[in-house]
Amino acid sequence: MGRKFLKFIIVILSLILISLLISNAVINSFATDKTFSSLSEIPNNKVGMILGTAKKIRGGGSNPYYEYRLNAVVSLFNAGKIEFILVSGDNGNIYYNEPTTIQNDLVAAGVPADKIFLDYAGFRTLDSMIRAKEVFGLEEVTVVSQKFHNERAIYLAHKNGLNAIGFNAQDVSLESGFKIQIREYFARVKVFIDLVLNTRPKFSGDKIKIE
Repeated sequence: MGRKFLKFIIVILSLILISLLISNAVINSFATDKTFSSLSEIPNNKVGMILGTAKKIRGGGSNPYYEYRLNAVVSLFNAGKIEFILVSGDNGNIYYNEPTTIQNDLVAAGVPADKIFLDYAGFRTLDSMIRAKEVFGLEEVTVVSQKFHNERAIYLAHKNGLNAIGFNAQDVSLESGFKIQIREYFARVKVFIDLVLNTRPKFSGDKIKIE
């Protein structure tokens, strides 16, 4: 009984490892040449979409993922590589509102308020990409996040009829972002589960034109 159970565990772990490796390889391969770290090399797009994250980490310290994404989208806007910014994030309750927090910091950084549009229902990357097309009417977009996140977002966009490229915000050191990196591997497996199940965003909504 013990030996059979051990074999079962080994098989399950092997399947999980294979799923992680294949999912990661497919998404990495698809996103090749679709993410950019240089302002001089990235093509222009009408809209840049920053993917939300918490401004503060647990314990109250600054979240470097947030800071670097904000800096990246501001530099993209100031360089004239995008005309508008779509902020997509979690607005799950009255005490947590990623889009409004990002909007306030964008305005403080000099981005005109009328150039910023908010998607309050970007609870997941999948929701953000589908809603960018179906709610905000985009056919193409520049996604702004860290490279590993951009790659997944670009793949999800493609599978939902949205042409996306990514502008890579500064990454966080492996030591500081180890948990995020591990979680990303499982998030990539979830991409394919969602595709098989045809998972839809939590909310749809009335169409909003960005202009």
